[in-house]
Amino acid sequence: MRSFSVLVTVLSLGLATHAQGQTCGGNFGSFVEGLKSEAATRGHDRALIENFFANVRQEQSVLNADRRQGIFQRPFLDFSRALISQNRMNAGRANADRYARVFAAAQQSYGVQPGILLAFWAFETDFGAVQGDFNTVNALVTLAHDCRRPELFRPQVFSAIEMYRRGMLDPARTRGAWAGEIGMVQKLPSDIINHAVDGDGDGRIDLQNSVPDSILSAASMLRAKGWRANEPWMHEIALPNGLDLTQTGLRTELTVSQWQQLGVRPTHGNLPSGNMRASIILPQGHRGPAFMVFPNFSTLFEWNQSFIYITTAAYFATRLTGAPVYQAGTPEQGLDQDQMRQLQQKLAQRGFDVGGIDGILGANTRAAVQDVQAQLGLPADGWPTPQLLRML
Repeated sequence: MRSFSVLVTVLSLGLATHAQGQTCGGNFGSFVEGLKSEAATRGHDRALIENFFANVRQEQSVLNADRRQGIFQRPFLDFSRALISQNRMNAGRANADRYARVFAAAQQSYGVQPGILLAFWAFETDFGAVQGDFNTVNALVTLAHDCRRPELFRPQVFSAIEMYRRGMLDPARTRGAWAGEIGMVQKLPSDIINHAVDGDGDGRIDLQNSVPDSILSAASMLRAKGWRANEPWMHEIALPNGLDLTQTGLRTELTVSQWQQLGVRPTHGNLPSGNMRASIILPQGHRGPAFMVFPNFSTLFEWNQSFIYITTAAYFATRLTGAPVYQAGTPEQGLDQDQMRQLQQKLAQRGFDVGGIDGILGANTRAAVQDVQAQLGLPADGWPTPQLLRML
């Protein structure tokens, strides 16, 4: 699901995507010829290149899927309740027991705890059951040609060629998600090339069928992206009355001890060491659930850049390791997609960087909302309400 998370930059047809002059759009056949030429300059054999692209075609279904991501506009309570079913809880616990040795190996080698790996395995493919049925090469080339996010997908085409050269991908048969991710934990080709692990020791990497390969590869990638071994990622908290809400959000970090001195308390169990840096996030405002998050939480955005997705995955991981259900509270009414777009437009007109007018409450929009709430004398919790929209 990385495709859900990548920050969107809408580019006009033919516009260069970065300093190296890579382009998108135009005639699809000519575009493919350009990919072939670049692959040759990268040192790939001409016959291998021709075989890789032999049956490539543009897939409208991929483009349709890319434009259809409405679930990520849902508020945290709705989103988390939709993704965290009792069946997933039961399956997560059963898989934790069934593959206990695999998860122990992942934690010993990379310091990544089972809960996080189980959460992503569950959300990405329902523990391997739903891996996608899109031709991987067609998906990647279609999205590289499309001018919405070519800077992400064009390099993935060349990583896929390298996978083909190594015998890890069949251009005609390898299938996965609509955005080109492959396997039980849905990884893009570059992450597979750089971080995949032969977890079962059979001499090959099979992320579609091997649970050990998939779990250890996911742990390997997270550690390489900055995961701090065996440290926590999230803990539910209760806010004290009168807390300065401008200090909440990912932009502010204090030590756990400093937060405790301000009156922040865990809703269950104990918070980690007092010297650990932490932020407080309020995914649905100060009247909804509250969480203290630690450096490893930020690392999860290397997996997926969607705030709502990562917050839900991190919370699910705590549930799988024994945390109780969150205290839902009574959040204020939020905005629908059209209202969110209106809000983003008004914020952008005031000079705030909202990260795009897309109707999604991402990190940039939350930060802008918090700043304008403080200016207007509203509770500065980053949760946009109809009242805020009216005041703007």
